[in-house]
Amino acid sequence: MSDDSDQEDKTEEPTQRRIEKAIEQGNVANSTEVNTFFILSAFTLALLLASGPIANDLLVSLRGFLMNAHQVPSDPTAYTEMGVRTLLICAQALAIPVGLVLVAGLAGGLVQHPLVFTTETLMPKFERISPMSGFKRIFGIEALVQFLKGLAKLSLVGIVAGTILWNERDRLEVFARLDPAAALPAILGIALKLMGGMLAVFVVIAMGDALYQRFRWRSKLRMTKEEMKQEHKESEGNPEVKGRMKQIRASRVRKRMMAAVPTATVIVTNPTHYAVALRYEAGMAAPICVAKGVDSLALRIRAVAKDHDVPILENPPLARALHATVEIDAEIPAEHYRAVAEVIGFVLRLKRRAA
Repeated sequence: MSDDSDQEDKTEEPTQRRIEKAIEQGNVANSTEVNTFFILSAFTLALLLASGPIANDLLVSLRGFLMNAHQVPSDPTAYTEMGVRTLLICAQALAIPVGLVLVAGLAGGLVQHPLVFTTETLMPKFERISPMSGFKRIFGIEALVQFLKGLAKLSLVGIVAGTILWNERDRLEVFARLDPAAALPAILGIALKLMGGMLAVFVVIAMGDALYQRFRWRSKLRMTKEEMKQEHKESEGNPEVKGRMKQIRASRVRKRMMAAVPTATVIVTNPTHYAVALRYEAGMAAPICVAKGVDSLALRIRAVAKDHDVPILENPPLARALHATVEIDAEIPAEHYRAVAEVIGFVLRLKRRAA
């Protein structure tokens, strides 16, 4: 009852982060019916394209054993060698069909979900050996769905196979009187009809089961409102911690700026609301901004500049423009070169006169 109530509380669709985390842990939507369809398709293709060549190769290879059986030595070593050779011949003949089936099995999984390598599914889970969990798996809703699905699948396949064989009943009676070599092509034709009928049934079954498994998978990944809030905090960061970190970064930037103000060439102000500290030395491509601020921070910049005899020049338009466009430790924009050059030239001339 607790699991059902928990599932009822999960009313929110899973987020992309939750889906990606589930896939990383090996929790993916997987339909066994899709895999079965791909394997049957590969087996049918092998039966259609390779059954004749395989039969001929086996006939040619094994005919020598049958025709010369009286010449085979009766010692254990000879029997062992003959058995190994026979197995190699059979393995060589069946390599292509078995390879097709293996590739089809992998393709059936890849069309449903990306390839995942994880050890999460190998970890022991104690709820798997819980008697209550086992009871729910056997007599729960999911077990009932699987039983009904298996019953429907068996019924559909049985009806289709019975219909095909019933239409071929006259030919089946003749097979008992035919030579095996003559009967094999007819048997192959009927087998291909049976496989084609089953594939037609499994197309419908696989598509329906794939949609159901996808719906069931997303339903299990649904989240409660509390889980949504928690994930939002984890992804975006706790607002309180985020605010505190922002304050720490701002404090560090202010300390660094105050330490750089004494190295400035000039402070451009407006006259109390804005302050921008610029430094220029011979050989620099352009002046750089070492500090800037508004209101109280601008007053602190002016105070530090006065303590260290850094020239302060009032130019409201230039101060506002520089504060809006230039970053700390960055060169001033090209459009302000002329205005800044005039300011720095004026300051340098004052210093020369004072000297």
